[in-house]
Amino acid sequence: MKPSRTTRTARTTRTSRTTRVAVAATAVLTATGLTACGAADTGATASSGGAGDKVTIAVPSWVGAEANAAVAAHILEQEYDVRVEKTQIDESVAFDGLDSGKIDAVLEDWGGAPDKIEKYVDERKSVVSAGDLGVTGKIGWFVPEYLARKHPDITDWKNLDTYAHLFRTAESGDKGQLLEGSPSYTTNDDALVKNLDLDLKTVYAGSEAAQITQIQQNYKAKKPFLTYWWTPNWVNEDVKMVEVKLPEWTEGCDDDPEAVDCGYPETPLQKYLNADFAQDGGEPAEFLKRMRWTEEDQNEVAAMIAGERMSPEDAAEKWVAENEDVWKAWLA
Repeated sequence: MKPSRTTRTARTTRTSRTTRVAVAATAVLTATGLTACGAADTGATASSGGAGDKVTIAVPSWVGAEANAAVAAHILEQEYDVRVEKTQIDESVAFDGLDSGKIDAVLEDWGGAPDKIEKYVDERKSVVSAGDLGVTGKIGWFVPEYLARKHPDITDWKNLDTYAHLFRTAESGDKGQLLEGSPSYTTNDDALVKNLDLDLKTVYAGSEAAQITQIQQNYKAKKPFLTYWWTPNWVNEDVKMVEVKLPEWTEGCDDDPEAVDCGYPETPLQKYLNADFAQDGGEPAEFLKRMRWTEEDQNEVAAMIAGERMSPEDAAEKWVAENEDVWKAWLA
């Protein structure tokens, strides 16, 4: 299901978290020289794509996005003789960079900034869609497979309170813990817990890596846990989890951040380019528009980076060497 641009597919629902993200975003903008004003205001221009030019790719803080950027950068540098700069930046803030021309491409957007898409894509037309990445994302709540086998009814949200005591931790107190990742990730979970009247408390690991570590430790020890999670993710190959069925997502059910009482939609992940770069960026821009791979492809590179501790550059080089039949089509 492809959400419309006005559909808020996954939003931050806590004022305090929004404030923290805004402060962090300001720091990132200052550090990178990005602003929310347009290219016409700053005089910034996108890369032209000629030899020796630079292409700047935004990399949100999860390993799947890192895999996309690493492979794109390797091919751009080897096939088009352009220098690629990968900028670590939150998904929402990256759109400000696309608007200003300081960033040329975002290769994995989960629809978490619908207001900016409306502003920059629909209204200002300073940012353009570059099509699907080829991967469909799904956010949800998950429990380990061994727990679902022991308590089959735990996979229905209506029964979570029965088992909430199993998820208690020092951080969650007398409530069951719903493990979250980075506070910068867009999520409806606080509203869901409140509006579904669940005996749960969201607890943030701090990052994707920290969340994965906790999940892996709990899984190895066969401990019960409930976590906000998403697919695709390379961890799912080794850590078998089962999704908890939340109330069905329908168009508009998450429009009011405070009133969300539905689950998350499936989201075909999108690519976006700075409009000037899309028009004048030559073959590098056309290459990024054509780049499209599968969940399996992305997971393979992500597993090398996060699981095998390879550098993104080495992981990309290995994947490119072994999958010429896939990426050669992006050059056509």
